[in-house]
Amino acid sequence: MKFAHVIFALVLTLGLASVATATTVIDYGWEDNGTVVGIYPDPALPSIIATNVASWDGNPVHAGNFSLKLEDNAPSGTPQAFIAFLWNLEDGDEITIGFWRYDVTPGAAPSVRLWGHWNDELPDNTDGYSGSASGELDYGPGEGWDYTSFVYTVAGNTGLVIEARTYSVDGDTVWIDDLHIEMPDHVYAQIPGCSPVGTESESWGGVKALFR
Repeated sequence: MKFAHVIFALVLTLGLASVATATTVIDYGWEDNGTVVGIYPDPALPSIIATNVASWDGNPVHAGNFSLKLEDNAPSGTPQAFIAFLWNLEDGDEITIGFWRYDVTPGAAPSVRLWGHWNDELPDNTDGYSGSASGELDYGPGEGWDYTSFVYTVAGNTGLVIEARTYSVDGDTVWIDDLHIEMPDHVYAQIPGCSPVGTESESWGGVKALFR
């Protein structure tokens, strides 16, 4: 695994208060020319061709004008597009991840599902692997857009990589849009198109200033 190119982008980050701890919500819709933060197993090939695409070019888009197109380019296996790095996790943290996905092949390839793996070497080593974190087992109905989500509960790990895993053959294509993350405010995140951000000591105005 190697770290893919990251492009600066605009991301909406909102702090919400709760009794136990504050929660940071990130909603990202690929409206900024961002793609992914990494590809596995071969970012040089690449195993997945990740492209920011527009609705006016005939691509399916869930909201706004853009989405992420993932084209299988691997000779075999299950390629993975990394769409978020999260670190500074603590035991008991709950991380909610969701995104919209699109394919029109019911009960058959291509399809895509939400998955993850632990990487306790983040942020220094994006190639690290500390075990599977599992994810959503459902492949979706294959009838257009549907929403998939999963809640990760942290126990003994400090870093998490969120994957969009494609299940297809060379040339098959799926789309995803509107990534949604809910995390405790001590957690740091990196998503397509932006520098790492943590909001524990940031005001809403200060957070917005990070993305100008």
